[in-house]
Amino acid sequence: MTYKLQILPGDGIGPEIMTEAEKIISWLNANKDIEIQTTRGLIGGAAIDEYGVPLSDETLEESRKSHAVLLGAVGGPKWADVEYTIRPEAGLLKIRKELGLFANLRPALVFDALVDASTLKPEIVKGLDILIVRELTGGVYFGQPRGIEDLGNGQRRGVNTQVYTTEEIQRVGRVAFELARKRGNKVTSCEKANVMESGKLWREDITSLHQAEYKDVTLEHMYADNCAMQLLRNPSQFDVIVTDNLFGDILSDEAAMLTGSLGMLPSASLGQPGSTGLYEPVHGSAPDIAGQGKANPLATILSLAMCLRYSFNRGDLASKIEDAVQTILNDGTRTPDIMAPGCTQTSTSGMGDALITQLEKTGKKEQAA
Repeated sequence: MTYKLQILPGDGIGPEIMTEAEKIISWLNANKDIEIQTTRGLIGGAAIDEYGVPLSDETLEESRKSHAVLLGAVGGPKWADVEYTIRPEAGLLKIRKELGLFANLRPALVFDALVDASTLKPEIVKGLDILIVRELTGGVYFGQPRGIEDLGNGQRRGVNTQVYTTEEIQRVGRVAFELARKRGNKVTSCEKANVMESGKLWREDITSLHQAEYKDVTLEHMYADNCAMQLLRNPSQFDVIVTDNLFGDILSDEAAMLTGSLGMLPSASLGQPGSTGLYEPVHGSAPDIAGQGKANPLATILSLAMCLRYSFNRGDLASKIEDAVQTILNDGTRTPDIMAPGCTQTSTSGMGDALITQLEKTGKKEQAA
């Protein structure tokens, strides 16, 4: 089948890491039974420079026509002083909202070769494989009213509204339960039901969904602050964590650092079945190293693997890429962010080339067998 993939490199290191992902796409098209047709567009600061907005209507329309979107990173000091409503990050929020991407999947996976990169003891993080499902289009980031108002006498008040409906809670809960069935069959739902009415509703609605459709999956509830502590104390107790937009933003970044490098972590943002998926690395645009060949492209390439699995239904090809990443890391190939004694440092393009070489070796072994 032919799949249409929109590529949005973005800002900073985005273009150079995306080049390495495009190498993998070209290799797949040439060597596997899949055709991925790509289009390119602008988002974030690059779009502000070209169009005056962080996401143009034309780019968004192309996104809607695609099976999936692969995005690099947005932002940088160049656009620090632009109006808040058109900052580079606003383009990211808009594309998520307009495509109805309500479930953000953030894996925290510790590769065996990088177990010593974590700040936690190796015996705590070895074999760690957590998936955080974050509600992405509701909650305090989108609730109304919001804003900053002048109270007079030199006083101001900032207002943000945390709001959720049963539908919003249960649709992201359903994603978490379905994924858990394919993993360790356990879901931990996190909120602050002890002090927030929205948290109380969250707990009640997740519980009713569990009772109605997912009794075969183990469900536990945990306050979000306790979850933050437990991720450092005993992270292996978790399989799938489902939580709201704000807590998910915080907990997923904490879980990411358990792995030792943001440069290794992919993510997926999904909507209703059959809708366009958005795939992007967890790390930012890192403008301080842009253009220097130091950026790690593996998070973007692993995001492509997630795209193959969730949007293109080609889990077989996703696994080949993930296995190849594991192999080159075991062989000691490293970009500067994950460099360790006894390993060989390579560049952004060098890492992409090493991955292609490994995929070629695996393909030849399969043909020989």
